[in-house]
Amino acid sequence: MMITEALVRTLVEEKIEGTEIFIVSVRVVPTNRIRVFVDALEGLDVRACVNISRHIEGSLDREVEDYELEVSSPGLTEPFQHPLQYKKNVGREIKVTMSDGVSVKGQLVSFDGDTIIVQPEQKKKKEEVGAVTIPLSKIKEAKTVISFK
Repeated sequence: MMITEALVRTLVEEKIEGTEIFIVSVRVVPTNRIRVFVDALEGLDVRACVNISRHIEGSLDREVEDYELEVSSPGLTEPFQHPLQYKKNVGREIKVTMSDGVSVKGQLVSFDGDTIIVQPEQKKKKEEVGAVTIPLSKIKEAKTVISFK
């Protein structure tokens, strides 16, 4: 049996059904390195990742095919890959790069399922910059901005 992303995704979906946990991404590289990123709107604890990992391990047979498995939440430096990550990060500072190369950095004000609204940071005290509405379809990459203030 070959380990595929579809198989791993199905196993994760079985385990998280009925919870607030959602799959951000599933990757299986040819060397059978499996990386599963999951998240939840109210945050994710280590126990949830361990439980998902154990469910996957219990469903795969290392005697048939060896693999390396990592189940975690995406790091702060990872770009958003699931729409619910926008909802989770409302109120935080993000940087959005759009398909046309234009970037906007500011506070994520809202997310409605199809679009986000970002209030750009003010460069000068007197400058008033209006909020920017961005359709998800126009976003090339979005990440949380890490600041040490």
